[in-house]
Amino acid sequence: MLSYELARAKVIEVVHARTSTSRLVTETVEFADHPSQALGRILAEELIADRNYPPFDRSTRDGFAMRAADAARPGTRLRLIGESRAGHAFAGQMEAGACVQIMTGAPLPRGANAVVMQEDAEVDGDSVIFERGVRAGQHYVLEGQETRVGETVVGRGKRLGYAELAMAAQVGRASVVVAKNPRVAILSTGDEVISVGQAPQRFQIRNSNSISLAAQVALAGGEPLVLGIAPDNVTELRVRIEQALEADIVILTGGVSVGKYDHVEQVLKEIGIEFFFDALAIRPGRPAVFGMCNDKPVFGLPGNPVSTMVTFELLVVPAIELLSGHSPGSLHVFKAKLAHPVDEKPPLAHFVPARVSWPGGEPTVEVLHWEGSGDIGSVVRGNCFLVVHESKLKLEAGEMADILPRRGLF
Repeated sequence: MLSYELARAKVIEVVHARTSTSRLVTETVEFADHPSQALGRILAEELIADRNYPPFDRSTRDGFAMRAADAARPGTRLRLIGESRAGHAFAGQMEAGACVQIMTGAPLPRGANAVVMQEDAEVDGDSVIFERGVRAGQHYVLEGQETRVGETVVGRGKRLGYAELAMAAQVGRASVVVAKNPRVAILSTGDEVISVGQAPQRFQIRNSNSISLAAQVALAGGEPLVLGIAPDNVTELRVRIEQALEADIVILTGGVSVGKYDHVEQVLKEIGIEFFFDALAIRPGRPAVFGMCNDKPVFGLPGNPVSTMVTFELLVVPAIELLSGHSPGSLHVFKAKLAHPVDEKPPLAHFVPARVSWPGGEPTVEVLHWEGSGDIGSVVRGNCFLVVHESKLKLEAGEMADILPRRGLF
């Protein structure tokens, strides 16, 4: 059994080695009218500044522009000779002993080198009295101070959020070249599993795993392909897995344990998959399988829904990121203070459904009661997983502990 850290590192190592940016499939997305079409996508090009930003010396306050030397002493009175507003610059040259009313975002008049906020000035007829001494350079941004023409403003491999899309628009881009989302095949297995719309008999369960996995794939930047349910039959299972291998990534749920009817590993071996591990030292999610077939990542995740959710986040997310042209980082955990003691057994890393809140501004985590890896309700009531490491299974109230947030909620 591997620790989840080593297992995640192995996925990244293998998928990175078997894939390359030269194989990255890209597409051009128009986003000016529908920004959501590009939101969350991975940029496959460099976005370059088409001019200096700001393109002129720009005021950052509503107030008055002048030569700082003319109002160095408090109480100075200057003549008001015009205004500069956004989109309409003051046409003349700044004169000695004069000032120009200016609005936020407006061009600084030629010859001016300071802006005074209107709160620090008093208009008196056709002149303005300044309460404080003025220093050169205050309250404006120089041309090109933010970005110079020709500079990269958003780099290749960056995930496009609202700020990145705003920057793309600022440099004149209405479309971007992005990596195509990898297609992720999802195949549930088991004779006891039925479709969501069916009425279950007493010993049957609805196929919730395909739903949760499809949502997790979409949140991670993949394109989910839900392939339904394969029975516990070696022949049929082989046919369905071979169909799944037409996608970029394959996820199988159920059938990866050591039971009499757990056939997934057997079929994968017959197909010729190269295995890298088949068990994790975690709870829930111990019987998790990772391998490669035709240079495509194949994951066999446990059938119990909470185990599936956890192992997807640990193992599948970095594979999706790599195939999207994005460099996966470390697992996104943060610290929170325990509301009560925790004592977990056996000696494995535990991912326990929990809820983190911020009373008084400090993150505090409360472990939720749960009935094991089939208890979806415990995950619904929470918003994260408390990570209890194998090296320290007993934690006291008030200790800082690792939290793995549920993707899409933070």
